Formats: sequence, C-alpha cells, structure tokens
Amino acid sequence: MGLTQSCPEVFPGDIVEYPRNKYFSHFAVYYGEKDGVPYVAHLTCRDSDSKMLLFGRALRSEIKLDPLELLGKKYKVNNMMDGCFSVRDFHSVVKPAIDDLMGREVTFDILFHNSEHQATLLRYGVKKSQQIERIYEHIMPSWKKLFEQKKL
Repeated sequence: MGLTQSCPEVFPGDIVEYPRNKYFSHFAVYYGEKDGVPYVAHLTCRDSDSKMLLFGRALRSEIKLDPLELLGKKYKVNNMMDGCFSVRDFHSVVKPAIDDLMGREVTFDILFHNSEHQATLLRYGVKKSQQIERIYEHIMPSWKKLFEQKKL
C-alpha cells in the first residue's frame, strides 16, 4: 500500500547512523532496551584543552549510553561491513566492551578516531571509517614527506 517503516528495526550490536550533513554522520551501536527504552552506545566529542602539534585539533571523548532517539529522530541501520568482516557476538564481546569503555575519557585527533571508527571497532573488531577515508586522499599528500622522513 505504499507504506514505509519510519524507524528501522534494530538489534543489539547494529550500527546506527544519524546523518548530520551531506558529508558526515554520527554513528552509534544499538545497546538494547532498559525499562522499555531503546539505548545506543556512542562516542561523545568535546574540544580538548590539549593540542596535538601535528594535527591541531584534539578532542576529548567518552562512550555514553543515550536513548536511541535522543541523538536524532532520523537514523538508519548501517552495518556497512557485514560482507567484509565477521560480526562479533554482542552479549559475550560487544556489550562487555561497551560497559568497560563507559566513563573512560580519551583524547584523540578526529582523523584517526571518530564515532564511525568506534562503532566498527565494537561491531567487527576493526577500526575503519568510510567517511574519513574519502578525505584522506586530499590530506595524505601533505603528510607524505613527513611519513618518508619518519617524522609522523
């Protein structure tokens, strides 16, 4: 009848993508329900007081559990690498990893760690970001000399 599902069905361990603009999205991992409310684990980012000399902007981050729709009403399930990597078991590997990471603060550069990296690391055990890889080709030429001189 032409009806579409407004919110996709999600299962524990699924990667949930919240589109932000035409270039970037925010990613989370579906954690399950608590008291009937669906939750996702996601990487929060704030500016850090420290600076990374080579790359400039450093971010402080931590894994947080928030209600699924708190991060946005528009989202989709994006298990983008299911055909390339095996999915890790949610209850024995992913959930304990999320529980262990919660509350720990991490400082990083956005090019080498972002919410997509964190989601793929939890689901597949592989740190990979398709959106960042699209911009690497523009950034890499400026770093090539530093790599060759082993200064990076």
